[in-house]
Amino acid sequence: MATSARLLRLGSLLLVGMLMVSAALTGCGGDGGRDPVLGPPGIALAAPTVTAVVPINGATGVMINTALTAAFSTAMAPATINAGTFTVVCPTGSAIAGAVSYNAGTHVATFTPAANLPVQSLCTATITTGATDTAGIGLAANFVWSFTTGAAPDTTRPRVISTVPATTIPGPTPGVATNTAISATFSEDMAPGTLTTSSFTVVCAPSCVSPTGTVTYNVGNRTAVFMPAGALNAGTTYTATITTAATDLAGNALAGNQGPLPGASNYVWTFTTGGPAATTGITVASTNPLSAAGSVCPTATINATFNVASGMRLDPASVNTTSFTVTGPAPASTPVTASSVALDFATGRIATFTPAAPLTTGVTYTATLRGGATGIRDLSIPPNGLVNNYVWTFTVGSTGNCGTTTPPTTPPSIPLGSAAAFGIFGGSAGMTNQGVLTVINGSIGTTATATSSITGFHDTGGDIYTETPLNRGSVNGRIYSCAVSTTGPTSGAVNATSCSIATTGRSDAQAAYGTLAGQPAGSDPGAGNLAGLVLAPGTYTAAGGSFRIQGGDLTLDGQGNANAVWVFQMATTLTVGGPGAALPQSVNLINGAQAGNVFWQVGSAATINAGGGGTMSGTIISQAGVTISTAGNLGIATLNGRALSLGASVTVVNTVINLP
Repeated sequence: MATSARLLRLGSLLLVGMLMVSAALTGCGGDGGRDPVLGPPGIALAAPTVTAVVPINGATGVMINTALTAAFSTAMAPATINAGTFTVVCPTGSAIAGAVSYNAGTHVATFTPAANLPVQSLCTATITTGATDTAGIGLAANFVWSFTTGAAPDTTRPRVISTVPATTIPGPTPGVATNTAISATFSEDMAPGTLTTSSFTVVCAPSCVSPTGTVTYNVGNRTAVFMPAGALNAGTTYTATITTAATDLAGNALAGNQGPLPGASNYVWTFTTGGPAATTGITVASTNPLSAAGSVCPTATINATFNVASGMRLDPASVNTTSFTVTGPAPASTPVTASSVALDFATGRIATFTPAAPLTTGVTYTATLRGGATGIRDLSIPPNGLVNNYVWTFTVGSTGNCGTTTPPTTPPSIPLGSAAAFGIFGGSAGMTNQGVLTVINGSIGTTATATSSITGFHDTGGDIYTETPLNRGSVNGRIYSCAVSTTGPTSGAVNATSCSIATTGRSDAQAAYGTLAGQPAGSDPGAGNLAGLVLAPGTYTAAGGSFRIQGGDLTLDGQGNANAVWVFQMATTLTVGGPGAALPQSVNLINGAQAGNVFWQVGSAATINAGGGGTMSGTIISQAGVTISTAGNLGIATLNGRALSLGASVTVVNTVINLP
């Protein structure tokens, strides 16, 4: 009897305990039992997504020795990122052997080919649903993208093109906010694993304690960020350094500012702190398409430009497929798959959602920018964020509306193929440099066969072509030609591979010229003179046969679209600078416009800033040569783009060319 009573009391206690546990679990979620550990009843956890890849989908002229990278929206299970779930075939059916790695800190997977990719081949990369996040959830569908290789390997060292705080010479840069992160943007895509707290450091004098922090690199944005653990000290001078351990995806070490090209060197800059920057939340300045826009092109990208009161860039890690989404109409609200979601690397304030496939005609889509603690934020310490979600809608029209409605008139992107690797191409005639300040950040080439056709250049491979103490041009890349060099590896005999790369480059440049010339003709808003104009994306055609920029600068306004394209067509000449040789002019890019999306199709010859100085933007493809500056000028002329001639030679004088 006593035993039965004890058993009854024990059963009652167990029942009470079970009820208490049940009540506790029900209360955990505070929302009808939706427990944060067990998950909401009937609601599946979101699948991870790929937010950005390099090379981008549809890229052409991809260097044959590059690695591939893919960034994920969340932490992935490292064991599931392997050679079975991340594959590359070039061309279709021919598997590429390679090693696959995963960086848990940056959520980036890298495929490093065991050998160079085949030249001029269509490659397809796939990340399968076997890749799962740390909760065991796989991609909702295989992620597939394609690109086409060029003819040459990447031999160009990456450069730092901008920093925050800004680099000044000799430095330090004064008045820097104490609550800022430190960042650097590169000239090309970098190997994420080479940017760490060892290769990117920030220190102060021994009398102060140098900051600790984390270093991240964002795929698609080309920006590395050192995020201090706390605010910097006021009135203190800091030194930021990125070492030569930082490499691009082909393994080329950084060419910094501590030594001459073609050698590698660290990049160092200094700054002195003042007070804190503004701590106001960020806001959306504009969108493209506009809210409620109709007849949007099915192949349009979706962009948002932000106001950032702190004056800083947005945190690239906060702009991804979870913070920037596009969905179809209710009630299904089907998400649109993105091939990438990324910030522009020029301003760091324009976010672009690129759909993986054309949008559907007649459908109204909803774009959402996430606010709040897990939303889009800047690089302040602590970060300023978008306070609330920002939502807008737009309706897609037919393909016949492309180029005539919102977004603004834009020609398609122009594939350069293997010609994309060249900062200069001297057709069949060669290229000449005069002066000792010339730097070509890219390769140069010609199909000319005489050694004398190339003068005043040396490259990263050790080849020198007729340099003198007064004429020495550094090529941060290789010189591809069908001629022997004066000194170096190619001085004994013509390098057949080099000649083949040059020949292919000229052929691809010729094809690009034909594509440019074949675009439907546009307007001539300045009656031949583009000076002082602000032009939206589009095709512009010289009614009188020639374009000039004289008497003022030309400004190209991307209107918040980082993929906007400009094509300038002229039957004869292009002249930039003047009137008079002493007045250089520039082509300025604003609101997301990028030099890589500007093209000049020149029917005869191009003359750029004969008096020296000025900044030209875009790829120039001419039939009869390009001349930049004039002998004897010491003012550096800059071309952010390419000078490609199909026939006559290219001549530069104290010129810096930066491949976009």
